[in-house]
Amino acid sequence: MTPEQLREAIRSAIGQLNMQHGYAIEAPARLVVERPKNRAHGDWSSNVALQTAKKAGLNPRDLATEIAAVLAADEGIDSAEVAGPGFINITLAAGAAGALAADIIAAGDDYGRTQTLDGHIINMEFVSANPTGPLHLGHTRWAALGDAIARVLASAGADVTAEYYINDAGTQMDVFADSVVARLLGREVPAGGYPGGYVTEIAQTITASDPELAAEVKTTAQVPESDADAPAPAVIPDDVRARLRERAYELQMADIRDTLADFDVSFDVWFSEASLHKSNAVTTAVGRLREQGHVYDHDGAVWLRTTEFGDDKDRVLIRADGNPTYFAADAAYYLDKKDRGFIEKIYLLGADHHGYVGRLKAISAAAGDDPEKNIEVLIGQLIKVNGAKLSKRAGNIIELRDIIDWLGRDAVRYSLARQPADSPLTLDPEVLRSASNDNPVYYVQYAHARAHSVARNAAAAGITTEAFDASTLTDATEATLLASLADFPRVVAQAAELREPHRVARYLESLAGTFHKWYDSCRVTPRAGEDIEPVHSSRLVLDLATATVLRNGLRLLGVSAPERM
Repeated sequence: MTPEQLREAIRSAIGQLNMQHGYAIEAPARLVVERPKNRAHGDWSSNVALQTAKKAGLNPRDLATEIAAVLAADEGIDSAEVAGPGFINITLAAGAAGALAADIIAAGDDYGRTQTLDGHIINMEFVSANPTGPLHLGHTRWAALGDAIARVLASAGADVTAEYYINDAGTQMDVFADSVVARLLGREVPAGGYPGGYVTEIAQTITASDPELAAEVKTTAQVPESDADAPAPAVIPDDVRARLRERAYELQMADIRDTLADFDVSFDVWFSEASLHKSNAVTTAVGRLREQGHVYDHDGAVWLRTTEFGDDKDRVLIRADGNPTYFAADAAYYLDKKDRGFIEKIYLLGADHHGYVGRLKAISAAAGDDPEKNIEVLIGQLIKVNGAKLSKRAGNIIELRDIIDWLGRDAVRYSLARQPADSPLTLDPEVLRSASNDNPVYYVQYAHARAHSVARNAAAAGITTEAFDASTLTDATEATLLASLADFPRVVAQAAELREPHRVARYLESLAGTFHKWYDSCRVTPRAGEDIEPVHSSRLVLDLATATVLRNGLRLLGVSAPERM
């Protein structure tokens, strides 16, 4: 019996009491069924009577007693007892508890999915690195965590759109173009430019793939006299410069997309900041906010009165020279998300973006939304990798692709997912590259591989799942393992609600430990000379159920589940 089936049994018991006694008890939408802290108190506990009694005009303990009496008659429940002011402690029948293993196998990839967040329409923006260079260590944490959060949200029933905001507007794009032009001309990049080897690679690619463009740059360029240590940008015709900038941008974005794909991170939407300006969305957004009564003019500039919503100072939307600020683009982007039907907007920002929290929430409030419900800003701390070397391509950063090649995608993704986002983190390469129990991802993956090894050995011995009898799973380690498997949907739902995928990782490590203890105590294949009995078939089902949950959990973290190690 799964927790959801138990919830349905409780709802049914409430309905029965309403019919028998004329009660007006309303079963809560979020009916709590959880593990008691002391397992001696049963398999599951519910405070449903405490949740509903007062509104129905009943005494909580008396109501709990009546619900427990109905539940005790269920063939899947061994006992239901009342504790304290109205808690119901429930012990499942041995067969009902063991039947969960078969239910898990039947559910397959869907086991762990819930409808906890059904109806939640969420836009989640993360990574959003400037398209002027490769992804680096600073982006790694949000790439792993953002993708894992999106996965657990979807598994909890939310409608999630993962979005990458491309910062392709502003002076950094011109500086990037000037840097590529310099490399095409065989010069040093301008002062404040991008000196990394990747810029040279982009110039070389353009020369090979678009020789006409490269030739135009070289023949039209006017190189001003300047200090050799800080050369000024070469001057080329505007149309040539625009085409060069667009081509360099395309190549760098392709590199970013490929790196994220190698990290198994995907996005549903790649949103261009430049599109906001081209579509006049920024000007429109300022007008909409003005209509809301939160925009004013001062010293020739246009301001948003964000202090009304808790920001430390008002923010400029349009400068006195008529140019919009980045903040204006942020406002337009928020309104665009709202117009696209996203009720909840989650922003994942780096450790240096704490100041953005207040202003983004102020935009939400100024747009008529509830900043406590319609926007959520998560701040992540930086990570360090002991012994990591600066990238040869980028020169002054540690590239994500180098980290993947060095430590492996699974090790990096799992290690980043198993820690809360707001905690500083230093990765130890020696541990992550080791095939030992000290390496958390190895420990969990090994449990999955061991489960498949057990299944292969069972098949070789002629054991199938056809003789499954849930009532034969009576060993204490089997009860513990079944209880852990039953807890997976709750863990996933909680991880989604709290935006904390590390809960899934820690659960998997606990499950792996429980599985290893069961493996040491219970044989799936009989010893030589012993007959195959129904218990062996039942244990094979339990083994396969464990493999299913381990695989499903690892998938939520973007980590592979090898069948052999």
